Amino acid sequence: MSTRVRVRVEGIVQGVGFRPFVFRLAEELGLGGFVGNDAAGVVIEAEGLPEAVDRLVATLREAPPPLAIVEAVRVAPLAEVADPGDRRYRYPFTNCTNCGPRFTITRDVPYDRPNTTMAAFDMCAACAAEYEDPRDRRYHAQPVCCPACGPRLTFHGKGDNASGEAALTAAATALAQGAVVAIKGLGGYHLAALAHDDDAVATLRARKHREDKPFALMVADATDAARLCHVDEHETALLTSPRAPIVLLARRGDAPVAHAVAPGNRELGVMLPYTPLHHLLLGDVGAPIVLTSGNMSDEPIAYLDDEAARRLAPIADAFLTHDRPIHMRVDDSVARVVRGEPMLLRRARGYAPQPIPLAHPCPRPALACGAELKHTFALGQQRRAVVSHHIGDLENYETLRSFTEGVAHYTRLFDIVPQVVAHDLHPEYLSTKHAGELDGVELAGVQHHHAHIASCLADNGRAERVIGVAFDGIGLGTDDTIWGGEILAADLTGFERTAFLDPVPLPGATTAIRQPWRMAAAWLDAAYDGQPPNDLDVVTRNHHQWADVLAVARSGVNSPPTSSMGRLFDAVAALAGVRDTITYEGQAAVELEQRADPGQTAAYPLPVDDAEAPLRLRAREMIAAIVEDLRAGRSTATVAGRFHAGVAAAVTAVCRAARERTGLSSVALSGGVFQNRLLAHRCADELERAGFEVLLHRRVPPNDGGISLGQLAVAAARDRQRFDAGDTR
Repeated sequence: MSTRVRVRVEGIVQGVGFRPFVFRLAEELGLGGFVGNDAAGVVIEAEGLPEAVDRLVATLREAPPPLAIVEAVRVAPLAEVADPGDRRYRYPFTNCTNCGPRFTITRDVPYDRPNTTMAAFDMCAACAAEYEDPRDRRYHAQPVCCPACGPRLTFHGKGDNASGEAALTAAATALAQGAVVAIKGLGGYHLAALAHDDDAVATLRARKHREDKPFALMVADATDAARLCHVDEHETALLTSPRAPIVLLARRGDAPVAHAVAPGNRELGVMLPYTPLHHLLLGDVGAPIVLTSGNMSDEPIAYLDDEAARRLAPIADAFLTHDRPIHMRVDDSVARVVRGEPMLLRRARGYAPQPIPLAHPCPRPALACGAELKHTFALGQQRRAVVSHHIGDLENYETLRSFTEGVAHYTRLFDIVPQVVAHDLHPEYLSTKHAGELDGVELAGVQHHHAHIASCLADNGRAERVIGVAFDGIGLGTDDTIWGGEILAADLTGFERTAFLDPVPLPGATTAIRQPWRMAAAWLDAAYDGQPPNDLDVVTRNHHQWADVLAVARSGVNSPPTSSMGRLFDAVAALAGVRDTITYEGQAAVELEQRADPGQTAAYPLPVDDAEAPLRLRAREMIAAIVEDLRAGRSTATVAGRFHAGVAAAVTAVCRAARERTGLSSVALSGGVFQNRLLAHRCADELERAGFEVLLHRRVPPNDGGISLGQLAVAAARDRQRFDAGDTR
């Protein structure tokens, strides 16, 4: 169980670096909360594991900053919603200056109550007194409220309606009885079910039309998380941080969760309660719950009440909602720990719209429209980049509308009127088309993989020329072919294609993305010079279409060449028997990583052909070696492990070759393939042993969710270059 305390420190504790000291200490201990000054000294509110809270208090007493003189440390538990004597007892909308809703309820600036969705709730005298008192933790907390004056819960089930405290009880009872409950949260609706209830989770999966993609779980505290997963100190710190993302954790073999939560997956996505409503609900249910986005597959999360009632009625048996409107929908953030540091995979609640400093200022205000998948956009002004929350895949009208409404909202909130608009080179991306429809702006096209590397540079506060390894699914290259396995010599203003994965056809174009076995056919055909073996399981499983797909690939009709590393992962996944078809983007590569033996030291060959420039990575030998191992009866774990080892070794080899030609010694790793923790670990370790500095993503995702930051950084740098050269057009 986590514990929450208020700590008051008295003495000479102001102007001596005490608050930064507490902040760093709390981060080290994985504690959430805040620290501030008042007339009597320093006030700290801290929440986390009891032993971590105890260490915080002990350190304040025994080892404070050198210039501080601590006269007293007073500790008091913070019960509030758990205290029957408190006026906010079990009130699910309790908040203070340092917690509660902000971005999702803000309609306009300045951030004052009349400009939020709390405007309709007049503060009672007790709340108003707290709001006006500079010494109170609710001083100028815009959403401040209580049961007498604030929002109210309602529950609607089949013949069972309730409000207030009874609504919470009814929702917990419904979940305990196996119902699927739609819950209105901070930035939209979630769908919930008991995590250990096989029937309930399977029902949720079937109704949501989400065949395989794992569901997220919410657990009461870090102790419950450790019962389900192996959690190290870095993961605990991320899990318990105030940002409270979904954290991908290695599941325990005996974890009591339904099979349908994460079928065939070694990891679980786990988060802790981040609102009082969640804390109360988890306490009443007494068990972990599935808590997944309230939508059908591929739709944006529902956030308007009428819309949610319509869209989620076919999925949910009951609704737990409230009367505080959500103005801006925001999904949960997703992260994992890579080499002891957080890596965001989806940047949303808790992180967006916190600005990211730019190494070089924007000469003119700019908008970056992002890519197509995992879409975000970004706004830039001077040294500030504001990257949006995760929008989703721009494949339908609802998501496109979420993008355009988001741009309008952000430009108003941050008072940024773009004069330059950056976009992807692909003319059919809806984000590119949107850029082209804007009036009175200067357009700036940015190549997809250059944007990936620029994103990694901006994420690390860097701007110099580096070796950039951009591995992903697809992106339009400057030669109008499909890139995805690129090694670039790049800075923010431009790039050279130093090396790339030898291209093969993409048979059936986008169909090959949904059916990885087609990529296996293309790579086998390339590796065996048009005489691919027919004794492999992947051929047998797909024999009814195998010859036709090979014919399409060889003809070049609807089979554009691609250098995509993501598609090579797909091919190997199909060869190794992991997956022939996918139901969500990147599934085959994700499951290949899950099945890999991480201890494999043997590596499949992926040689660098340096006969001409750009260099080429020749995967034909790798495919042939995999075939030999499959014929010898090697396990999927061995094949997957050796494949990962081979790719990492090839990255190091090609970066060595690039260093000899360019003199560059820093490497930026970007693109969706580097969401793969095993590959990112191996590449970074081997590159560092070879004398390279390695840059990984931390503040924005390596996938296309980080593209908008890269586009913005490139557009700003090019604009600056023009202005420095005297071109002020």
